[in-house]
Amino acid sequence: MLATASQRILGQSFQNIRPAVSVLRSYSSAAKQITVRDALNSALDEEMSADPKVFLMGEEVGEYQGAYKITKGLLEKYGPERVLDTPITEAGFTGIGVGAAYYGLKPVVEFMTFNFSMQAIDHIINSAAKSNYMSAGQISVPIVFRGPNGAAAGVGAQHSQCYASWYASCPGLKVLSPYNSEDARGLLKAAIRDPDPVVFLENELLYGESFSVSDEVLDSSFCLPIGKAKIEREGKDVTITAFSKMVGYALKAAEMLEKDGIYAEVINLRSIRPLDRSTINASVRKTNRLITVEEGFPQHGVGAEICASVVEESFAYLDAPVERIAGADVPMPYAANLERLAVPQIEDIVRAAKRACYRSVPLAATA
Repeated sequence: MLATASQRILGQSFQNIRPAVSVLRSYSSAAKQITVRDALNSALDEEMSADPKVFLMGEEVGEYQGAYKITKGLLEKYGPERVLDTPITEAGFTGIGVGAAYYGLKPVVEFMTFNFSMQAIDHIINSAAKSNYMSAGQISVPIVFRGPNGAAAGVGAQHSQCYASWYASCPGLKVLSPYNSEDARGLLKAAIRDPDPVVFLENELLYGESFSVSDEVLDSSFCLPIGKAKIEREGKDVTITAFSKMVGYALKAAEMLEKDGIYAEVINLRSIRPLDRSTINASVRKTNRLITVEEGFPQHGVGAEICASVVEESFAYLDAPVERIAGADVPMPYAANLERLAVPQIEDIVRAAKRACYRSVPLAATA
């Protein structure tokens, strides 16, 4: 069925496909509220409408409208040939998706959680990520692997792991992680239009969060560049890098720090691979201090890579040791009180920033 559908799709005209870069237009400055869930849904809908080669597949993406309702309404609109419910076999449907991408289609494969992508990692790494290089550029693999990543709430160790550093360590993959609704729309559109395999790491706890977006973001041509971070808040005293849910924590920490006269610059990484090293280093050369924040394990993490980049490129500008805030180096506990201790909290970021700025109270003084 898939081959028949792909032959019919490839034979259609693609004159209505939008470019991967937004065109210049005039927009209203009025902001609207949209949830991350709706931002992802609208991005999928618009890209499927614009490009008949785009199709969705995964567990419960069709009849159930997605485990988290990201694909709501798309089966009814585009039919079962472009919204495919799969059996519970990640290795199987991921392999089918990669094969379809070899053929010229643009699959968007949903994992109910990225923990389950471990069942399919051979296809993601060996089949998707390496094929372009091994074929000397003759084979493109335009596929998106998307779904919730990292800690949720009360789902235990096997459903709570962050895979950002795992996939970001592999050449041939691009790894994106949105924070707000603007990120979700712009980065998912960029991922679908990209000719290479993209791992798209969402956060379950952010799906229902609402964020203000402009008319430009809601325009169907809107698209964010891959590999470019965003400075969410400017500051002069300390740089804080974060991605996904931790961006919100970093912004709240920055508000608290400002009350103590510390002005933090918060960088939303958006893209984990490629990493926007130039924006990070430019910020550190201005603030002379660095705090990295992530939910994943501390060893070999995204923060470790950022620290290495800053030490290599901007060491002479540092006025304090770099600090990494990360998840605890243990499998995620199930008990709620232990779970909270295992993931970074806002107060952890505040304390680290104060240490970097030499504002923390010495332990001897509190005795």
